[in-house]
Amino acid sequence: MTISVVIPCFNEEDSIPFFYSEMERIQIEMKKKFEYIFINDGSTDNTLSVLRRLNASNPNVHYLSFSRNFGKEAALYAGLQRATGDYVTVMDADLQDPPELLIEMYAKIQEGYDVVGTRRADRKGEPPIRSFFAKAFYWLINKISDTEMVDGARDFRLMTRQVVDAILELKEVNRFSKGLFSWVGFDVAYVSYENCERVAGETSWSFWKLLNYSLDGFINFSEVPLKLATWAGTFSFLISLVGIFFVVIRKLTIGGSVAGWASLVSIILFIGGIQLLALGIIGNYISKIFLETKKRPVYIVKEKG
Repeated sequence: MTISVVIPCFNEEDSIPFFYSEMERIQIEMKKKFEYIFINDGSTDNTLSVLRRLNASNPNVHYLSFSRNFGKEAALYAGLQRATGDYVTVMDADLQDPPELLIEMYAKIQEGYDVVGTRRADRKGEPPIRSFFAKAFYWLINKISDTEMVDGARDFRLMTRQVVDAILELKEVNRFSKGLFSWVGFDVAYVSYENCERVAGETSWSFWKLLNYSLDGFINFSEVPLKLATWAGTFSFLISLVGIFFVVIRKLTIGGSVAGWASLVSIILFIGGIQLLALGIIGNYISKIFLETKKRPVYIVKEKG
């Protein structure tokens, strides 16, 4: 029985040796065969050199090196495609996903679950502003989407072969794995753990990258923003009718007045702002459609081992 371990990497030359050493220890403890699949997502440091050395020393270590940085979503997809194990787990190389949890996750999946995911018990050590927006994202996405997403859930999960095959059936280019993992369904259990610090290096996820990632989640898994644009347009139209009615009645009763220019400008700016907001929302959806219709590959492999 083999467990495939998919590890997306971006500038993780310092973390990988610690990660690999810890995983080898867990492999001995679990008495299972691990198939390592590292995805070098266009790293600019010596990550690829480290992966080459591991590949040369262990036939169970494989790697794919992208031609450039395609993003974590592309790396996850590539790793799942390459995985051949009976079970597949997705992990980060920085040890923020504790390898020892695999023992508990494997025991849990033997109870009949199809997926055993992990979730952080708290957000200790995370900047308050990031925690606030993360909680707001999960609250809002679960209000406007039919696909439930668990607050604090990580990509770190152990899946059966059937679940992985189902995820690979989803061919979209604009991928949001947290949503895709939930969308396919199956029986899921979660294991909670305390937040861990990176063992080495620095995270590549800035606040703005996380914000853009969350916006992808809204667009990929909810049509509510489009409906909001429609409602906003309807509301502005009704307000415009009221404004026109007011201007006409005023003209017929007390006459016109130059003094009304302020209210006129306010109405124009109000309506214009709503129109631009609606166009921006619609534009985001159209851009996703545009990228999907191009049929470009999700990633390009430059080297593999």
